[in-house]
Amino acid sequence: MISPTTLDFLKQLIENNNREWFQLNKTTFDKARENMIEFTGELVSLLQKIDPAIDEALDPKKCVMRIYRDIRFSKNKTPYKNNFGVSIPTMGLRNGGVEYYLHITPGASFIAGGYWMPENDHLKAIRQEIDYNGSDLIKIIEDEEFIRLFGDFRAQEKLKTVPKGYGADNENIELLKLKSFIVMHKIKDAELCKADTVDYIASVCSKLQPLAVFLRNAIA
Repeated sequence: MISPTTLDFLKQLIENNNREWFQLNKTTFDKARENMIEFTGELVSLLQKIDPAIDEALDPKKCVMRIYRDIRFSKNKTPYKNNFGVSIPTMGLRNGGVEYYLHITPGASFIAGGYWMPENDHLKAIRQEIDYNGSDLIKIIEDEEFIRLFGDFRAQEKLKTVPKGYGADNENIELLKLKSFIVMHKIKDAELCKADTVDYIASVCSKLQPLAVFLRNAIA
């Protein structure tokens, strides 16, 4: 489970996002990070049974993202993220592409999955797959349980115009306009700190696994 002390650390970090405080509380951070790594290891083991595309050699340590922010080109100069991010890739050992993502921050945690802002070649391939086999995707995203967990798949960032190569009368035009192909399910703090949290998160991921398969097949 996610330790309550991990959430407590993040709450304090949000209020004290500066290097002086962080250095004084480095030991607490290290413990929180170890908690996240341990939890991620358990989650990865479960997800590998649900989605065989997750590499057996995946290192949980490399899934837990750095807490240090790159502030070189940002107006926000706070040095640390106010969350622990966990990226579990399904296209090899490197993060990115089709993946499962866990975001832990007090009051705003969530589990997500799919493909966020695909690169141009992949975006074209996914749109082609939607054009050819849109009924397969519709069957996934209009499943009653899928909608209950993740809401309306179509309600995410999309083009204002029709994508090049497709007509406005295409039956799947609203799906073809999408820039990202992701879903998200919010998790309450109290749910994170239960003994069966990892099983719960894995079960949510199992409901989005068909989406991951569709997207991977599109770019294979």
